[in-house]
Amino acid sequence: MPQEMVTIRVGHSPDPDDAFMFYALAAEKIPTGRYRFVHELVDIETLNQRAIRGELELTALSFHAYARVRERYILCRCGASMGNGYGPLLVARHSLSRDELRRGPIAVPGRWTSAFLALRLYLGEDFPFIVVPFDEIPRKVAEGHYGDQPVLAGLLIHEGQLTFAREGLVKLVDLGEWWTSTTGLPLPLGGNAIRRDLAPEIRRDVHRLLRESIDYALAHRDEALACAMQYARDLDHSLADRFVGMYVNRWTQELGSQGEEAVRLFLRRGFEVGALPELIDPEFVKDE
Repeated sequence: MPQEMVTIRVGHSPDPDDAFMFYALAAEKIPTGRYRFVHELVDIETLNQRAIRGELELTALSFHAYARVRERYILCRCGASMGNGYGPLLVARHSLSRDELRRGPIAVPGRWTSAFLALRLYLGEDFPFIVVPFDEIPRKVAEGHYGDQPVLAGLLIHEGQLTFAREGLVKLVDLGEWWTSTTGLPLPLGGNAIRRDLAPEIRRDVHRLLRESIDYALAHRDEALACAMQYARDLDHSLADRFVGMYVNRWTQELGSQGEEAVRLFLRRGFEVGALPELIDPEFVKDE
């Protein structure tokens, strides 16, 4: 008797690194058995909000947002984006002190992004901010306003980390570099999570298939990168390849003990500075 098909709605960002790691699933390059994956591509802050509502069976999300959805989702041990000595950038039209930055306002890509929490940790206190679509931040910083609101600086994620100089902006701080220099660990940015109400065997199968998709992309890099290029926006092939290499790395294949410790520390530091209401001990999918 044939097995009943199981539909897995999977959400991820329309960015080169996510497109790269999900390529094999999206292009049906690996056998998925009874599972049918339906891909929904939206920006990371929208995915964070959708995770709060528990809409998707498998979703990319910010590790910061996981603190709000841990009762609905369990984190994957694969599929993470970790910045090892690099990460989101804080940029402006000219040099600014940390005290000036604390007075803001700073354009950010979302309240529940990991970049936002990293900036909160760096500044050490709350700061005025404006939520701006991530791909508009460089231009709005260069213009100095977003609508009728002034913009002092901007927090860049995705390809803006490589292209900000085109707008005449200067880098103030690399939050990944700052985090690694102070902790010795990579900066946890995005992860993947599976909805908790799925049967344990389904969670294990989906987790395994995600890992197989990542392994396939790394083993067929040119093929997967060619697909990812359609989401590269302002990046040429060389920059897109560099960007994918930054965020699809050994921690993407398997967080390992160091990656898991980085996630725990990131959430603990968030609690210690009052950015998170409770101390979060992250839970990861068990393969066995």
